Amino acid sequence: MSQEVNYIYFVPGMAADVSIFEFIKLPEDKFVAKTLPWKIPDKRESVEDYARRMCEEIEHKNCILVGVSFGGVIVQEMSKFLTPKKIIIISSVKNKYELPARIRFARKTKAYKLLPTSLISNIKNWERLAVGNFAKKRAAMYQKYLSINDKVYLDWAIEKMVCWDQEKTLDKLVHIHGDKDIVFPISNIKNCIIVDQGTHVMIVNRARWFNKNLPQIIEDNLY
Repeated sequence: MSQEVNYIYFVPGMAADVSIFEFIKLPEDKFVAKTLPWKIPDKRESVEDYARRMCEEIEHKNCILVGVSFGGVIVQEMSKFLTPKKIIIISSVKNKYELPARIRFARKTKAYKLLPTSLISNIKNWERLAVGNFAKKRAAMYQKYLSINDKVYLDWAIEKMVCWDQEKTLDKLVHIHGDKDIVFPISNIKNCIIVDQGTHVMIVNRARWFNKNLPQIIEDNLY
């Protein structure tokens, strides 16, 4: 009797290209991995309507959704239009109460509207702005993976992240979070699998951990 193959759909973090998953390797006899690139939103598009459009790329019922950071928010919204076996979020939040105080403040004051996304979207070579070898390597990594620089997308995504209003944690959800995440500090996160020394970009620089542990995390309590 042949083993059932699970289809995994990965959504990257805000402004990130699907190449952030290039080092994630799952056993091919058990999993088929697919990536969902970002679509450019309409300026006034709701997060619900956007998630519904993202679902148009899903080709398999009862799949597994995996989202990183803002992608974690989007897969949660997508799941409301699908019947996924499991939702896995990485370096993300499960509800608005896990957002850090600075993001809640930005929502209250609408300070996020002042972010210079037009400047960010016009940066062609981040290494030129960095000083020192470590900074240059980090800038090169950001330039490689953060390639979605459309201003409409950036304005929209920042607003939807800051103003995300989900109150209850969804069923069938697994949360993986690093204890050194400075974007979404672990102090605000409840009920998660903690990655020791994991940062907000651990999907890239801790790929070995995910390759070792993600298959079992996916299969646990799957059926």
